[in-house]
Amino acid sequence: MTEHTYLTTEELAGKIKYDPRTIRERLKDSVLLEGVHYFRPFGGRKILFLWEAIERDMKIPSVNQPVGISGIPMANGAMVHG
Repeated sequence: MTEHTYLTTEELAGKIKYDPRTIRERLKDSVLLEGVHYFRPFGGRKILFLWEAIERDMKIPSVNQPVGISGIPMANGAMVHG
């Protein structure tokens, strides 16, 4: 059985050096996806992040593109360009 490290928003913020508010307002549901990077135990409001999934995906190199041009990140690591 695979071991998982579950983190609160504040614990994740300490590990990746982001403000908890940035995680809640900018990363959650854009690059951190429910069911992949976090879940809500017992269907409640509390959120637990899965460290192993976040660590794996944050190391995926960004797409080679000129500075200032961005896309929408997908769960599989690809980018959708508008």
